[in-house]
Amino acid sequence: MSDTTPPKPRARGAWISLGALLAAVALAVGVNLLADRFLARARIDLTEQRLYTLSDGTRSVVGNLRDPVTLRLFYSRRLGAAAPLFGAYADRVREMLREYALLSNGKIRLEVLDPEPFSETEDRALALGLQGVPLDNAGEQVYFGVAGTNLLDDERSIAFLQPDRERFLEYDITRLVYELSNPARPVLGVLSSLPLNGDPRVMMRAPGGGQPFQIITQLRQFFTVKDIAADTQAIPADVQVLMVAHAQDLPEAALYAIDQFVLRGGRLLALTDPHSESQAVRPAAGARPNTASSLDRLFAAWGIEAPSDKVVVDQRGAWRVRAGQSDRAGAVDYLAWFSAQGDSLSRADVATGELSQVTFASAGVVRKREGTAIELTPLVTSSAQSALVDVARVREPDPTRLLTEFRPDGGRHVLLARLRGTLATAFPEGPPALPEGTARAADLPAHRAISEGPVNLVVANDADILEDRFWVRTQDFFGQQVATPTSDNGSLVTNLVDTLAGGDNLISLRSRGESLRPFTRVDAMRAEADARYRQTERGLTERLQATERRLRELRQGPGGGAQTVITPEQRAEIDAARAEIVRTRQELRGVQRGLRQGIENLETWLRVINIALVPALITVFAIGLAVLRGRRRAAARG
Repeated sequence: MSDTTPPKPRARGAWISLGALLAAVALAVGVNLLADRFLARARIDLTEQRLYTLSDGTRSVVGNLRDPVTLRLFYSRRLGAAAPLFGAYADRVREMLREYALLSNGKIRLEVLDPEPFSETEDRALALGLQGVPLDNAGEQVYFGVAGTNLLDDERSIAFLQPDRERFLEYDITRLVYELSNPARPVLGVLSSLPLNGDPRVMMRAPGGGQPFQIITQLRQFFTVKDIAADTQAIPADVQVLMVAHAQDLPEAALYAIDQFVLRGGRLLALTDPHSESQAVRPAAGARPNTASSLDRLFAAWGIEAPSDKVVVDQRGAWRVRAGQSDRAGAVDYLAWFSAQGDSLSRADVATGELSQVTFASAGVVRKREGTAIELTPLVTSSAQSALVDVARVREPDPTRLLTEFRPDGGRHVLLARLRGTLATAFPEGPPALPEGTARAADLPAHRAISEGPVNLVVANDADILEDRFWVRTQDFFGQQVATPTSDNGSLVTNLVDTLAGGDNLISLRSRGESLRPFTRVDAMRAEADARYRQTERGLTERLQATERRLRELRQGPGGGAQTVITPEQRAEIDAARAEIVRTRQELRGVQRGLRQGIENLETWLRVINIALVPALITVFAIGLAVLRGRRRAAARG
């Protein structure tokens, strides 16, 4: 007789559960395969500072690549194992480079290489200009850099990726890609009344004198420098960046050429000066008594002010100069010559973000005119210990009197700034009339009344940042002139031209956040407890000193000699002082114990939140979803 007993409900439920589990696994695998196939480029950046989201400028540079570019990340894993800081930073670099590759539509090819010691990969890293760093006393080198190449075998590299420069990581990589897609050296036009290229007359009178400014020598290493004549009618079409440095008494035709160059999208670095210290020490026959320069006609139309009747004096960073013969002091602070440093330098801009100090001499202010829509971003400002004085105070300087009469006005004055906006021409009537006998250039571009879009320019009201004696020390070394920078003026000017030459996309890039963020709450707790500890410690020290004085008084007799017999009252007072010391020391230990306990409690809660909170939220969500589905099924059956 056959067994026709139906299967038990419990066994049937087990098979159903197993089938559901297998179906869930198959669904998960299928979803992952589909996501990998169709959602490979989907990204969600949940970091607070959007660390992995590329800016619009980078997207434009990467999206407009014409030829393929290969980026190679050389990263020694042994470096990350020995220094976890570099390991965490390498993860961010790798993810960011993958974002570049995904956005390029196949134009950027990414390779990640581990250059083992004495391997062909290490030789390749060295050939591409990467820098090896010794990891230990054994001398083995580790690498952490990026190298890029294009179809023409042009090479660009970041020799070593320092975590200290993480804020400018996107700018550095985007600049590398931009230079590979535009390998030609940018052309820099220079228009100046200063002998930036040297003074032949001085060279003939004094061998070794009248040499070119160091800044021009430095700029020629990175750019094609082209001199622009003061009577030019048009800026050459191949000039990408124009530097106008203390150009005095420019004719209307030259001002019109600058105006149209900017309105056509050219980038301008304008250095005016209320009093040129550089010109003041280079008197020549027929020299103008006025040492000021301005571009007021252009600036007035563009909404900019760079007045030439006032200079900024700053007590912080003032240079020590030789005092007058009538002064008793051998040296005195000359407030008109100062080094801007610290919070006076913008850390958000690539050009100034890593500079230590920039020296100014008789500098004026830069500001935008009221009612104008132009955007002004300060790059360098004076400190709060600064003021504005009449320019006559520096044309015939008296450092001692200037210091004696100095009163800070409490404001920070902008010395150098980026400006961006849509500009109108300073010549609405068209090209100006030329002097009699001067023919108009045949290739003059068509007149523009307004810029096609927002333009970018940098304005500083001090051309003396170019002067050698304010930022470089030159010494003769066996017949060769060796220049040693004492300030960051050269790096500042080079950085400014570099960002301007990169176009609007590179100019728009600013510093980003850092992935390694400090525990500000813990630091605040530690600082608060440390302050309380220091206050208690100071009180303890004072009590100890008072106790020691009292003990000496108790041990000495009325005549000041040694007292061999101590009365019971004196002994009781000594014991009370010692007990006070013990209590104070216990209080100090309590403060330290409270500090450690508070930090440990905070760390415990952070661990609980990071480890348990997310799984708990998922569990609650799953339970709520199950309950909701159960209720829906019950309602459907009903």
